Amino acid sequence: MSALFRSVWQVSGGPANRSYADVFLKYGVALIGPGDTGAWYAGLKDEDYEGHYVRHLATEMSKGDILLLRKGLSTIQALGLVAGDYEYLSQFDDVNGWDLQHARRVRWFPLPANYTFHGSVFGASPPRLSRVTSPDVLDYANRFVNSPPTDWQLASLPELPLGEPALQEVPDYLQALLAQVADLSPLYWNRTAFGDHPTEDELLAHLVVPFLRALGWQPEQIGVKWRKIDVCVFDRLPRTPEHCRFVVEAKRLGEGIEGARMQAKGYLDELGVTRDIVVTDGIRYRVYRGDNEFEPLAYANLADLKHSALAVLDKLKRP
Repeated sequence: MSALFRSVWQVSGGPANRSYADVFLKYGVALIGPGDTGAWYAGLKDEDYEGHYVRHLATEMSKGDILLLRKGLSTIQALGLVAGDYEYLSQFDDVNGWDLQHARRVRWFPLPANYTFHGSVFGASPPRLSRVTSPDVLDYANRFVNSPPTDWQLASLPELPLGEPALQEVPDYLQALLAQVADLSPLYWNRTAFGDHPTEDELLAHLVVPFLRALGWQPEQIGVKWRKIDVCVFDRLPRTPEHCRFVVEAKRLGEGIEGARMQAKGYLDELGVTRDIVVTDGIRYRVYRGDNEFEPLAYANLADLKHSALAVLDKLKRP
């Protein structure tokens, strides 16, 4: 395609209450999830990535395409040019609670002020990534990149953040479980060898409850499917809402966390208590603070433990 008229895409900068647009601009990237599924490669199904978005990022987007950093239904915060091929960047495994490892490098031009188009030009419910078809947006984007100043289009890309080093001293109480995770994690993703992904109940039985037991919780303190909650952990008996310490909501491999988080919040509302929420696929655990509007607090990947994972262990371990 000629330099005078380029393909245009839009990418979400995240929801208003947990935006990650600043990360895009700081590091010269466009990121989408779910990334905990692993790097995209031909042969995996779109359903493994909650739709076709990752495939489009990896195979249909091209270097030189225009990318708009979207906010809401019709507003953009920055405009950029795609500067690299698809990459899987593990250092973005926890961006404000989101797993966003699927990446493209981008030379961004932050707008002095957000620009809002007339009407919902990106659709009534814009996806995390999509090709733009609105004539007004296409015209604006192409006129922008073909007008001075253009020096930003050749600027050096920012340095990427360094990946966090692995946890050197793994607690003894986790050794056996981590060995099991190392065996199961790659198997679960191999549909040829394993078949369909394990169900949420399998993940609870094989990984989540053993993890909680390793953290010191006794069987009577672990309520499974208690009042519709996948797991409710109690600090003492009897098992009442007041004695709930935190709740765990399971998701299947590859599913986004946001739906599970909101589901768990609904259960807590029904119980009439405010507690921390843990969302997990059995291998990856994200903790959200009940005392701070369920903001993300800590993240741990049992298949790749980092030093920051100690915050999860400290938060969930039985006192």
